[in-house]
Amino acid sequence: MAERRDYEDLQAVLKRWSEEVEKKLSKRPERKAEFVNTSGIPVNRLYTPLDNGDAGYLSEVGLPGEYPFTRGVQPTMFRGRLWTMRQYAGFATAEESNRRYRFLLGQGQTGLSVAFDLPTQIGYDSDNEMAIGEVGKVGVAIDSLRDMETLFRQIPLDKVSTSMTINAPAAILLAMYMAVAEKQGVPAHKLRGTIQNDILKEYSSRGTYIFPPRPSMRIITDIFSFCTENVPMWNTISISGYHIREAGSTAVQEVAFTLANGIAYVQAALEAGLDVDLFGPRLSFFFNAHSDFLEEIAKYRAARRLWAEIMKERFKAKNPKSLMIRFHTQTAGCTLTAQQPKNNIVRVAFQAMSAVLGGTQSLHTNSMDEALCLPSEEAVQIALRTQQMIAYETGVVDTVDPLGGSYYLENLTREIHDRAAEYIRKIDELGGAAQAIEKGFVQKEIQDSAYKYQREIESGERIVVGLNRFQVEEERPGDLLRVDPAVRTSQIERLRKLRSERDAGAVEKRLSDLKQGAQGDQNLVPLILEAVKAYATLGEICDVLREVFGEYQQVNTL
Repeated sequence: MAERRDYEDLQAVLKRWSEEVEKKLSKRPERKAEFVNTSGIPVNRLYTPLDNGDAGYLSEVGLPGEYPFTRGVQPTMFRGRLWTMRQYAGFATAEESNRRYRFLLGQGQTGLSVAFDLPTQIGYDSDNEMAIGEVGKVGVAIDSLRDMETLFRQIPLDKVSTSMTINAPAAILLAMYMAVAEKQGVPAHKLRGTIQNDILKEYSSRGTYIFPPRPSMRIITDIFSFCTENVPMWNTISISGYHIREAGSTAVQEVAFTLANGIAYVQAALEAGLDVDLFGPRLSFFFNAHSDFLEEIAKYRAARRLWAEIMKERFKAKNPKSLMIRFHTQTAGCTLTAQQPKNNIVRVAFQAMSAVLGGTQSLHTNSMDEALCLPSEEAVQIALRTQQMIAYETGVVDTVDPLGGSYYLENLTREIHDRAAEYIRKIDELGGAAQAIEKGFVQKEIQDSAYKYQREIESGERIVVGLNRFQVEEERPGDLLRVDPAVRTSQIERLRKLRSERDAGAVEKRLSDLKQGAQGDQNLVPLILEAVKAYATLGEICDVLREVFGEYQQVNTL
């Protein structure tokens, strides 16, 4: 009864307070007529227990390390172990990227994250005419196992965790990594890391696809099956909301479309005969840390709860680890400005803090100069130091989910959860994520959100410091890190040398075996691994699969 009286008293006091505030606002109005966050969710002037009155604490929030995992996937979170500080890096040749990796590890980075150049991402060797002008530009060029051996020279693969942002050719890069480890004497069961391997978001948001959806999903489930038996500590997919957000989605759409893709991968694996509780614990996710600080924290909490519910209720998973959404976070590249680039240090710090307060498992912080060029060593060091200062100086890691219980945060977590769940319901009605993408639904939703966001910036309704307000006269920046076009020449020479030295007969045999396997129903990963070990190139392997599977052609459905 006392609690009921408290609520009634609060209602009366709040009514009186609101009336007094409204009288004052007639003389001095608020800054805006309406306050909404980037997902269009209204932001009230004040939040009280009344805004969460019917919330079930155990069913919606719970305890860290327990269902529904809203407050975190581990009971002690960062009190037990800090997140992995995993700076994304890779450019030019394998030699240059190897030097950057060893620099980062020497600065205290605790995991590697590999960026591949565009030809590698879409399955072309550096000497292919499709690679002209792109070799080594947005990541490191990897044409063969020989490049991969150089990339990880003097880096013990049993001592580091490695994430690789690769999708359509993910099985090939995983095979190369395993082959390098074997040469180091490291067995596959000791390898830790992640391949992105998320093809659905490529069709809707990014564009580095090769094969049509059906064979692409086959390769993904082949990886699930192979790694469950042979590389048990490897995360077989990183289902990515990051690129969905970079393409212009809202936070709600990022959660909804990412988890809808996750549902599609789980369903495909089940249809292939896999046990959800064998592959489920090795699924991982990848989210964006955008600029609306509290919305981002609520987003991570809502995603954890929603995925736990999906795995438990839809897929009947029993293993608690199958219900946990473990995710990597990267600060938002789309928010960086070329104007006043040092401002990006502050942006990244706030975004990184939101990821930590939201309970991320690993984190990449963008460098201040990435809107201009590849990051310099100084900029990379500042980005890494940002994570280290959050970890060791701020105190936010000393308790689990420190903002949990905030009236606003709990209300916002529920709003994002419910709105994302409604999107997933619509996608289910369209036949699932792949069909929703084929029908253009996901693309149109993202495009509409991106257009609205850009219009707000152009009109001045949304302020970006240094871009549309608080501008200053600036000199053109100098000493920017650029990739020498001669990188392609050196890669072509390496390929020529490789092809002259390898056993051509062995390569031909392995590629023939792969073609036969692709035409049938064999698991493709062991066949790719044998081809890689024979020094077949990435382009040669992809060409065999292109011949069997064809190439996906984007259809304009809008």
